[in-house]
This record gives sequence, C-alpha cells and structure tokens, in this order.
Amino acid sequence: MYKDRDRRSRRLGLTSFTVAASSLLALLIGVGFAVLLWAVADSNSATSDRRASRAELVEAGVMEQLLVDLETGQRGYIITEREDFLAPWVAARKALPEETRRFTEGATSPEQRRAAERIARGVQAFLDGYSIPLVEMVQRGDSHAVDPKQTAQGKDDVDELRAQFDTYVKDERKKLAAREDTAAANSRRAVLAAALGLAASTVVVAVFTVLQHRAVVRPVRGAAAAARELASGDLTVRVAPSKVAEIGTLGSSFNSMAASLQESRRRIMENTEAVHRRTARDLHDGAQQRLVSLMIGLRLARELLPDTEASAAELLDRSIDNAQTAIDELRELASGIYPLVLTAKGLVAAVRDLAHRCPVLTVVESEDERRISTTVEANAYFVVAEAVTNAVKHARASRIDVFIAFGDMLRIDVSDDGIGGVDSATPGSGMAGLADRVAAFDGKLTIDSPSGGGSTLQIRIPLPD
Repeated sequence: MYKDRDRRSRRLGLTSFTVAASSLLALLIGVGFAVLLWAVADSNSATSDRRASRAELVEAGVMEQLLVDLETGQRGYIITEREDFLAPWVAARKALPEETRRFTEGATSPEQRRAAERIARGVQAFLDGYSIPLVEMVQRGDSHAVDPKQTAQGKDDVDELRAQFDTYVKDERKKLAAREDTAAANSRRAVLAAALGLAASTVVVAVFTVLQHRAVVRPVRGAAAAARELASGDLTVRVAPSKVAEIGTLGSSFNSMAASLQESRRRIMENTEAVHRRTARDLHDGAQQRLVSLMIGLRLARELLPDTEASAAELLDRSIDNAQTAIDELRELASGIYPLVLTAKGLVAAVRDLAHRCPVLTVVESEDERRISTTVEANAYFVVAEAVTNAVKHARASRIDVFIAFGDMLRIDVSDDGIGGVDSATPGSGMAGLADRVAAFDGKLTIDSPSGGGSTLQIRIPLPD
C-alpha cells in the first residue's frame, strides 16, 4: 500500500508539468529579452562613444587650426608689419579659451583628458610666452622680432605641439576603431545569443508539444477508444497506466469501472447458469418423473382392461401417446435449458450429443479433453449451440466442423461450408450475445466469414490453472 502511495506521489501532475514547462519557456524568453536589451544598451553606449570620439577629433582639429592661425598670423605680421595680416591671430587668440574648454572637457578617457590638458597648456604657453611678446616687439619696432633665432624657436614650438596633436588624434582614432570593433563584436554576440534563445525556445515549445501529446493527448485518445470499445460491449478493454497524475487517476477509475462491470456480468452469467441447471434438474426430477409414472400407470391400466372395452382402450391409448409426447417435449425443453449430459459428462460429450441431434452433418473433434469450470462449460456449450443453429438456419451449410482443445485456454473453432458473409453486425445472427457470453470470462470471439466462402467462429477463453 505504501509503495502504491509513493508511486502515486511520484507521478507528475498535469498542472505541475504545465507550470514547469511554461516557467522554463518564460525563463528562456526572459533571458532572450535581457540579452536583447543588453545588446541595445551596449549598441547605444557604443554609438554614444563613437559620437563623442568623432566630436573630440573635430575639437582637436579646431584646436590645432587655432594654433596654426596663431603661428601664421604672427609670422605674416612680422614679415609685413601690416595689421590686416594679424586678423587670424586676433581671432584665434579670442576663440582659444572657449575652444580649450570644449577640447579638454570632450576628452573620451582620463588618459586623453590628461593629454588634452597638456596640449592646451602648451598652446597657451606658446601664445603667452612666445606669440604675444613677439607681436608686441613688432609693434614697438624692436629689431629683435625678426631674429632668426626667434623665428626658429616659434617654429620648433609649433612643430612640437602639432606632433602632440597628431599623437592625440592617432590615439583617439585607435580608441574609436576599438570601440567600433567592440560594438560590432557585441552586436554579433547579441544576435547569436538571441538566435540561440529563439532556437532554445523553439526546442522547448517542440519538446513541450511532444511531451504534452505523449502525456495527455495520446492517453486521452486511448481512453476515448477504450470507452468506445467498452460501450460496444468489450468489457476486457483496459486503459494503459500514465505517469501524469490526472490521466493516471482517470485510467485507474476507468479500469476499475470496466473490471466491476465485467465481474458483474460474470456473476449474472453464473447465476443464470445456476438457475438453468436447477430448472432443468427440477423438470427432470419432478414433472418429467411424474409424467413417466403416469404413463407407466396408464399402460398397466391398458393391459388390465378387457378387450371388450374398445372405447376405454382407445382412450387409454391416446392418453399414453399424449403422455409420451409430453415426456419427449419436456425432455427437449430441459435439454434446451441445460442439457443433463453437460453436467454429467462435460463439454465435449454435450457438444457430441448436440451434433447427434443436428439435422446437418456435424463432426466433433477434441484435444486434451478434461473437465473445467461448470459455468465456462455451460457458456461455451451454448455459444457452440447458437453457432451450429446459425449455420443450419442462415448459412445453409451441408457440413459443420467443431474443434475443441483444452490447455492454458479453451479453444473452440466452429466452421461450416455455408454462404458466409456473417459478422457481428449481421441482424439476427445473435453474434453480439455470443460475444457477451465469451467476454464475461475474459475471452475473445472472432468471426472469419468471407462472402461465399463459409464461416469460421473462433472462441478463446482463458482457463485458470
């Protein structure tokens, strides 16, 4: 009992099965969405970084251009001493503070920020320490302003600053390229992860569908088919056990109901056969014996009656004939209800007696003959009797063969050479009733009756050891 209880407790409930599968599917979908959100966020971040790098490259170009304007403006002014050549220098000097702020604040990493600040300090130092004093010297008419050493110093400072700009731009472009590569790799990983998530979700849905079909749909179809067979009269049908708790409970209930119906029909058959035996015995031991005694008395009275009493003798003769007819009819009735030879000698002897009384040639063969349950014998006999009657009345057979074998099951074959074309659905064939008799004892009845080829009725009833 405890093992059965543990087995039932280990069954997977349909609700638990559905919740588990749905949770797994939801988890996969959630992971897929999380990966997609991460990919979108990473793509947005990469886009923002690329935009910042491009903006910083622009700012570096603008800053470098201001340096160039400072250098070219002062050089043109030194050479020509004309104020209009100093205009780019003035504009660059004016724009330098704001551009320096944007340049340093737009740096995309701490290293780049430090490099930008170093460049900005260098440009400011060039302006304050070299360019402005040089322009003021020209404005004062100082001849040292055109000293080649001064010019060479300014060119060296600008070349050094431009080299720093080149290094800064090169580093920024490397960072931009690295970010673009990272973004592309992340996008590929996100697409791959999303594809894997989609594939896994598809697999989970497919597996869930297959498992649901195996665990629910197929057992339910089996139960429906079993219910149809049960409704058609086959009480031996059973529903296979299921690992799903609800389906297993349904199958157990169905099997219990079918077993109960089968046991009830078997008890009805046994009670009916008992009534038949008792009725046949009562007819034989009661009314039939009294009729025999009455006929004997009438014959004795007829022998004692003088020959001169012709009318009385004729009346006694008629009474004796009537009594004999009543005895024959009563014997036939008792045999139809339950043949006494079946009780006394068994199934094979009863079938041979039936064949002897059949108007069509009937040959009976047997194998491993022995006595079995009286209820099984009675039902098997009446199935054979009905089959023989059908062959005589409906099949227009000229020969009937009956084969009876005893073993682990009772095997009976009833064959005829009639017109065939008989099945369980043939009206008036009585096959449904025969099948019910056989099924009451866990047996099977099959019919092979091709049109024009005769009929063979096969009966198989398990026999207990």
